[in-house]
Amino acid sequence: MQEGKERDAHLESSPVQVGFGEALRVWLKIGCLGFGGPAGQIALMHRVIVDEKKWVDEPRYLHALNFCMLLPGPEAQKLATYVGWLLHGVRGGLAAGILFVLPGALVMLAVSLLYVLGSGVPVVDGALFGIKAAVLVIVLEALIRIGRRALKTALLYSIAALAFIGIFFLDLPFPAIVIASALLGFFFIENESTQQPRAPLPGRWRQFWIAILAGLAVWWAPVALAVALLGTEHIFADIGIFFSKLATVSFGGAYALLSYLAQEAVETYHWMSAPEMVDGLGLAETLPGPLIKVTQFVGFLGAWRDPGPLSPLAGGVLGAALTTWVTFAVPMLLIFAGAPFVEQLRTNKRLSGALTAVTAAVVGVILNLTLWFALHVLFAEVQETRLGPLRWYALDPLALDLKTGALALLAAFLAFGLKRGLIELIGIMAALGIGLRLMGW
Repeated sequence: MQEGKERDAHLESSPVQVGFGEALRVWLKIGCLGFGGPAGQIALMHRVIVDEKKWVDEPRYLHALNFCMLLPGPEAQKLATYVGWLLHGVRGGLAAGILFVLPGALVMLAVSLLYVLGSGVPVVDGALFGIKAAVLVIVLEALIRIGRRALKTALLYSIAALAFIGIFFLDLPFPAIVIASALLGFFFIENESTQQPRAPLPGRWRQFWIAILAGLAVWWAPVALAVALLGTEHIFADIGIFFSKLATVSFGGAYALLSYLAQEAVETYHWMSAPEMVDGLGLAETLPGPLIKVTQFVGFLGAWRDPGPLSPLAGGVLGAALTTWVTFAVPMLLIFAGAPFVEQLRTNKRLSGALTAVTAAVVGVILNLTLWFALHVLFAEVQETRLGPLRWYALDPLALDLKTGALALLAAFLAFGLKRGLIELIGIMAALGIGLRLMGW
């Protein structure tokens, strides 16, 4: 109760009084209807929370979104968690964050099972064949959209170019690129702020440390349990550590992470092939919930194929659950730790500069992802070649998949020429893929 009183006194106009049961129903509704990636989910929450329910006002909603962008993890889920915290404290934040993810995670698990069990079925294979072509266009669309928003100065263009060179030609790890970009922006980019500083929230450091200690325990408990029961050599140890690391550097949205995720899952851990990674992204785009739930598909497939003493089904389900747990525990932890400081962070020019630089670097990383996906989808064989620190991909032009290329061109026409939406685009391409497979092509 004291925490809620301090929180409300700190805010210049506290949110309206909302019953917890009503809030649960609304968060579940948003979780079930959250299609269209982060932009669609943020717009959906704005319509429900700001326009219809009037639980928070427009300035607070936009400020909360800016705060969430400073932290790693999916912006829409962090935003839901923060608004839940504003309304009902920790229990509200937990309810909002979990219900935002849970419906899409359950559907993704069902689709992952269908993926492994339906392999070889013409309808399933055809749908995935068409979705692959759509994914190439979707990633390209994201590159253009984010690039237009993020690249405003010569310095930001330079950061994007260096990020692309670093990850595509030098094979630098994504976390190193994020850290270097953030430091560059912190010291050399100072964004102007029109907001006035707010008074600190009383007891903020006590709340911070409680959130950090409790969050770390919740985050690592299932990983420690899996290691204790199955040993450090089991895939669950790799899943827990890798996806935890991924979650801590997940700035810039899911598309920024996909390059790092795809290359590690395919080339380092060998959990899946490159075309399967594209399938996972296509499925994640089609289902409700944060796009980063594609990590769940990766964890499921890796554990299904290497379950150790478990059955493939048990391994896959538990692998998916562990992946989802560590992927989303991190951003929720950071929201609870950072929420008491949000009004002060609102005017921090240095943090804003760091975020601006990371967003610019993300453009270069997404360009790398676009090329990586295009090469592995359009060509039957892609060979990684190295010369000292340099890395590039050698390919045979005769190995070009003309059918996939033709579908990709059609998808590009639908997206850029006819301005079809994401879900419609995926549906049309999946239907075309099914038709081609049933005709024996």
